[in-house]
Amino acid sequence: MNTLSNSLPPAVFIMGPTASGKTALAIELAQRINGEVISVDSALIYKDMDIGTAKPNAEELRLAPHRLISFLDPKESYSVAQFRSDALREMAVITEKGRVPILAGGTMMYFNALVNGLSSLPESDADIRAKIEGEAKASGWQVLHDELREIDPVAAKRIHPNDPQRLTRALEVYRISGKTMTELTETRSEAIPYQLYQFAIAPEDRAVLHDRIEQRFDLMLQAGFELEVTKLRNRGDLHLDLPSMRCVGYRQMWQYLEAELNYEEMRYRGIVATRQLAKRQLTWLRGWQNLHWLDTFDEKNVNKIIAMLK
Repeated sequence: MNTLSNSLPPAVFIMGPTASGKTALAIELAQRINGEVISVDSALIYKDMDIGTAKPNAEELRLAPHRLISFLDPKESYSVAQFRSDALREMAVITEKGRVPILAGGTMMYFNALVNGLSSLPESDADIRAKIEGEAKASGWQVLHDELREIDPVAAKRIHPNDPQRLTRALEVYRISGKTMTELTETRSEAIPYQLYQFAIAPEDRAVLHDRIEQRFDLMLQAGFELEVTKLRNRGDLHLDLPSMRCVGYRQMWQYLEAELNYEEMRYRGIVATRQLAKRQLTWLRGWQNLHWLDTFDEKNVNKIIAMLK
């Protein structure tokens, strides 16, 4: 919900499913309104992961430098809370320069944290996480999911037993604080001090989006995606349980390199995983308040955004 006063500085959100044209729109808008782009993408944050994440290329970055991309090693983790803090800092810097922050990407949890704030969840505890992971190795994740269902049935319904990252976090929160994640998420941080103009871009026809996803995945393969993942795998300190390697496409390519999938299976599963991501993004957006939809192929999209800003 956006209840901010018009006296506040403007910020533009450009959301949408993967392969819908967000980057091109953000770059054109930045050039037209004296804006600067902040990436809102949980995959673009990683170094050495350029092809499979569809990171803006050198020419695109020359036209409109992007903040919050390529700053984290793939072995490191990054939380929604960290993103919110980093994004607010970058927005403030842009605003102080008299320019307009343009936040573009498809990680809806990040956008949601900016619009609706974050709950007062405790900081992560490495010892407790290690203990939970040890229990999982000994008894299996299903046993831990059963434990969560007893403690916090609402969270257990939302978190799948095969989602170790979120399952670990839900149990960790309870063991640290004695309160469930559901209880703690009822308290939110303050709204951000901006007048938000929120847009979502997508093709009107879902089949067209599916075709664009397939074409883009094939272009990644042609651009050397296999070599990119080979280099990451050869480092020796990365594995498929890391958030970075769970990015769509990377898991499937890794499995191909491990000879768990053949090439056609890797390609097919990578495309399917990307389409599933797009479906989840669209589900988020369908319930989003104060949202203005744009068609991917409408040449007047930038003019429409500028008209609303005026």
